[in-house]
Amino acid sequence: LLNLEEQVAEWAERLKRQVERFFDFTGGARAAVLADNYQWLSKLEVISFLRDVGKHFSLGSMLARESVRSRMSRADAGLSYTEFSYQVLQAYDFLCLFRQHSCTVQIGGSDQWGNITAGTDLIRRVEGAAAFGLTLPLIEKADGTKFGKTEGGTVWLDAAKTSPYEMYQFWLNTSDADVVGFLKYFTFLGREPIDDLQTQVRRHPETREAQRVLAREVTTLVHGDAATREAEEISAAFFSGDLGQLTERQLVQACQGMPTTVLTEAELRSLSIVELLTRAGLAESKRRGRELIAAGAIHVNGQPVRD
Repeated sequence: LLNLEEQVAEWAERLKRQVERFFDFTGGARAAVLADNYQWLSKLEVISFLRDVGKHFSLGSMLARESVRSRMSRADAGLSYTEFSYQVLQAYDFLCLFRQHSCTVQIGGSDQWGNITAGTDLIRRVEGAAAFGLTLPLIEKADGTKFGKTEGGTVWLDAAKTSPYEMYQFWLNTSDADVVGFLKYFTFLGREPIDDLQTQVRRHPETREAQRVLAREVTTLVHGDAATREAEEISAAFFSGDLGQLTERQLVQACQGMPTTVLTEAELRSLSIVELLTRAGLAESKRRGRELIAAGAIHVNGQPVRD
């Protein structure tokens, strides 16, 4: 399904807000520009586009793209014309950026190589000029799985989708096998401190110091010092079991992504702890709830429930 224009415009604005921490859009000779391809794609006419742009693309080369071949070879996945034409539109985007902003380099993941070179070829054919592509390898974990949103465990830059605490916890849970590589990829730490952390991982992995540094550096980069300190406070409260020290806002942030049950204040006051366990799905019956309490398995704000 195609998204509504208003929805796409909202997403573009959100993207701008997310990267404003890293780029200056306020003006001046060196100010960053966030270009919206809707500005030129929405004005395209089919006949002129096919005549002026489409003629430069051979069907053979388009079908040979890895992104296309992988989809076509799967029995459970088809490829619509809209998806197939994406490489042409991305190439046209590069051409427009070249014309309007003198952009000569496009950077992307290695899976975008075919689409990027389609753009460099189009610029060469139409403008007789040289343009270039720079690709970065897709990051893989030590177990061979890809690091990315399509692999599960998605981490978003938008705090409304991934809270600073969730982001901090994501990096804190990095495996020993991956943490040094991620420190090199995702932080601006120098070689010496990373080497020291690598030694720490090898000699004293139980301290998880490298993971804490990774979580602190990345969360600060994305959300700032204050949000990172708050994430560390929430983490410390959960580790110690002293949840009573957390503010309501911190508790709400900590519970994002957790299974929850919503109750009214009246219900909360009238239900017994055993009834709460069954309502929340933590016990399949009142009897089982009482057994869990007797075994010391139920805690409220870090304190064990006795009766």
